[in-house]
Amino acid sequence: MNNPSENLAAKRHTLAHLLAAAVLDLYPEAKPTIGPAIDNGFYYDFEFPAENRPKDEDLKNIEKKMRKLLLSWKMITGEKVTESESKDLFSKNAYKLELIDEIVSKKEPVTLYTAGPDDKIPKPYTLNPVPYFTDLCRGGHSENPSKEIPADSFKLVRIAGAYWRGDEKNIQLTRIYGLAFDSKKELDEYEMMMKEAEKRDHRKIGKEMDIFEFDNDVGPGLALWLPNGGAMVEELEKLAKETEFIGGYQRVKTPHIAKDSIYLRSGHLPYYEDSMFPPMEYEGGKYYLKSMNCPHHHKIFASRPKSYRDLPLRLAEYGTCYRHEKSGELFGIMRVRAMNMNDAHIYCTEEQFASEFRAVNEMYLKYFKIFGVGKYIMRFSTHDPKKLGQKYVDEPELWKKTEDMVRKVLIDSKIPYVEVANEAAFYGPKIDVQVWSAIGREFTLATNQVDFAVPKRFGLEYIDNDGKLKTPLCIHRAPLGTHERFIGFLIEHYGGNFPLWLAPIQVKVIPIGDAHIATATKVHESLRNAMIRSEIDLSGNGFGKKVRNAKNARIPYFIIIGDKDMEANKVTLESRDHGQIGQMSAEEAQAKFVTEIRERN
Repeated sequence: MNNPSENLAAKRHTLAHLLAAAVLDLYPEAKPTIGPAIDNGFYYDFEFPAENRPKDEDLKNIEKKMRKLLLSWKMITGEKVTESESKDLFSKNAYKLELIDEIVSKKEPVTLYTAGPDDKIPKPYTLNPVPYFTDLCRGGHSENPSKEIPADSFKLVRIAGAYWRGDEKNIQLTRIYGLAFDSKKELDEYEMMMKEAEKRDHRKIGKEMDIFEFDNDVGPGLALWLPNGGAMVEELEKLAKETEFIGGYQRVKTPHIAKDSIYLRSGHLPYYEDSMFPPMEYEGGKYYLKSMNCPHHHKIFASRPKSYRDLPLRLAEYGTCYRHEKSGELFGIMRVRAMNMNDAHIYCTEEQFASEFRAVNEMYLKYFKIFGVGKYIMRFSTHDPKKLGQKYVDEPELWKKTEDMVRKVLIDSKIPYVEVANEAAFYGPKIDVQVWSAIGREFTLATNQVDFAVPKRFGLEYIDNDGKLKTPLCIHRAPLGTHERFIGFLIEHYGGNFPLWLAPIQVKVIPIGDAHIATATKVHESLRNAMIRSEIDLSGNGFGKKVRNAKNARIPYFIIIGDKDMEANKVTLESRDHGQIGQMSAEEAQAKFVTEIRERN
């Protein structure tokens, strides 16, 4: 997630208002609903009459109207108003009336913001007496939009459908998206990046390379890993298992379902029920698909008595979890309903916390080096004291204590981080790991969370060296996130040109003609015996097409065997990335592959 400056966020918010004003000027019967600033721009949702709904080709005209109105927007002025004043203004807009009722129920002030050439707000309020525009809003705008927002720094890009308040049960509205940056140069750079991202779209490359598939009979958001994808999953799991074994982790396995009592105790049902699949009625009880591994791991901790000598205890599992994501939010393998999570839970004493938390962060850095991730930042999410007992567990002292502990580790480790309020997990502060792909696009990939509340709910205890029973702290961590999201990121990051160790097919053996098939087959079999994912091209295609097919499949290396190679008792090696390497013995080529795979270059 991007973290734009306050000025840029204010510009984007202002442009959302400008979009609404332009739309109302061109489509007077439209009903504006909500229009926030978002990453890289803004949007606004409208209800249009069915016969007069804008299309993508109408965006240029709306954009032109926005630029014309912008010239006259010298000020944006906010005022607190009464409930009746705001309802009079929006008497014909049920969406705004619903928002006003919600604001009033929370005992928050109702505020209207008017943009125009001066602060002479028309009274009584009217929706759109050009050049003025009034909207229901909490504020956060550019003070002088005409001066602060360059006319060429924003652009409308697409129209989409969106349900009111994101609920599929509600009416579908029309959403207009816009991009906005501080300058035309930044806007152009972003558009160039997005064009490159389109070429590297994980859904497109995933299909081309036979990595994953979705099937209607299986269900939306439930990925099928094809053999090529299965090979990548296995390699990532192997990497994680090796790293975690060296790091002192112990592997466990837990079931895919559990009774509702475990999720009531953990707090997942009270806090996250909407994100869980509906329960199954069985033997007089309710069972849920597992949405998180942590409650199961807590039960494993509690299954045997523990002393301080057993801590830290690090339990790891590549566990399958299930989330009830809405249909409109599913996105290839980046947003799915079944996911395989690189999960672990570290149970430790307060004195051990800093070193354990630091070790997890160092694991992230190791992975970044392996995958060539040069830009990253830790997004440190804290709680909102006003929402204790609602969004967060009501333990004010523990919140302060653990947030201070996390902050100190980040500072002492000199790891780049940004602190964000009101985005913690319900049971403690967390870190979301933000990384940038090779083309500069940002992804949230992994998490590192502190849990000071749930171990107590599960009655987790250990005997300390003073003979007293104490509750351990728990660190939830998932450095590689899920197979699904991480492989989606890697597809874009590498553009499908995966390093040898990760590539689904590592080597293609290509005999030039029939006379070379026997030798090529022996080379291929030797590679397979060395656990190298080799394929041999025995098709009837000509040599040129065989080579083109290997290159189009993004295979890292291909071995060519022809007359000259057989005469010299060698093979010719070519690289996807470096072109022709030259002749060498089959044994030398194999040794090269084994070393490169082992070292994960």
